[in-house]
Amino acid sequence: MRRFLLRRSALLLATLFAASVAIYAAMYLAPGDPIAVLTGGRQVTPEVRAQLTARYHLDDPLPVRYWNWLTSAFHGDFGYSIASREDVSTLIVQRAPTTIELVTYASVIIAVVGIGIGVLSALKPGFVDTTVLLVTTVLAAIPSFVAALFLISVFSVKLGWFPALGEGEGFSDQIVHLTLPAVALAVASLALVARVTRASVRDESKREHVQTAISRGLPVGIVLRRHVLRNAAIPITTVTGLTIASLIVLASVVEQAFNLNGLGATLVTAAQNKDFAVVQAVSLIMVVAFVLINSIVDFLYALLDPRVSLGTAAA
Repeated sequence: MRRFLLRRSALLLATLFAASVAIYAAMYLAPGDPIAVLTGGRQVTPEVRAQLTARYHLDDPLPVRYWNWLTSAFHGDFGYSIASREDVSTLIVQRAPTTIELVTYASVIIAVVGIGIGVLSALKPGFVDTTVLLVTTVLAAIPSFVAALFLISVFSVKLGWFPALGEGEGFSDQIVHLTLPAVALAVASLALVARVTRASVRDESKREHVQTAISRGLPVGIVLRRHVLRNAAIPITTVTGLTIASLIVLASVVEQAFNLNGLGATLVTAAQNKDFAVVQAVSLIMVVAFVLINSIVDFLYALLDPRVSLGTAAA
C-alpha cells in the first residue's frame, strides 16, 4: 500500500507540473500582444510600455516567467485581474464556494439517483428495466445547456417552483436556488452512471458464486451486498469518479445559464476579456481538482480490492 501511494503521489505531481506548463505556455504563446491586453487595446506611450514590460517581466525568458508564476501560485499569489481590478486570489475565494456547492449537489444526485436506478433496473427485468434504459438513453444525449434551458422554461417560468437566477442566501435558500442548476449539470452523467451500474450488477448477478449463494438459501439482500455490489463497485466507482471530475469543467455552462458567480462563469468571462491571470489561475485550479478526484478514485480502488494496489506496486 505504501509503494502504491508513493507511485500515485509521484504521478499526481508529474501530472500537475505538466498541466501547469501547458496552461502557462498556451496563454503566452497565443497570438496577440500582452501589452495590448494589459492596456485594453489602448495606445500607450513608449514610456508606459516600458513600465508595463518591466512590471510584468515580459522581457524575461518564458521559462523564467513560468517559474516566477508557479512559485507565486504555490504561495497563493495568482497575480492581478485586469478586468475586475482586484487580486486574483481574492476573486477565486469569492467565487469558488458557488462552484463547490453546485458540483457537490450534482455529485450527490448522480451517486444516489444514478446508482439507485441502475441497481433497480438490473434487479427488475421487464417493464422497469426497459423504462430505465429508454429514459437514460434520452437523458445521456441531452447537453447541460439544453437541460438548463428546459428546466428554466418549465420549472421556473411556467410552474414557478424554483428561481431561475442567483445563488440564494442561507443554506435552505441556496438549496432551492441550486436545485435546477445541479439537476441540469447531473442529467447526462446520471444516465451514464445508471447504465454502467445496471450492466455491472447484471453481470455480477450471473456469476457462479452468486448463483451458488442463492441456491444455498442465503437472503437476497445479503447476496446483493456481499457478492454483487461489492464486486461491481470498481466499474461503478470508475465511471462515477470520472463523471464527477468532469462536472468541474461542465459547471461553466450551467453557471452561465443560471447567472451563478462561480469559477466556471469567471473563467468564461476572463477568457472573453483576455484576462490572462484569471484564466491561468482558474484553469490550474480546475486541473488540480480534476487530478485530485481521480487520485481519490484510485485510492478507493485499493480499498475496494487490495489486488489493485498490489498489482500496481509490483509493476
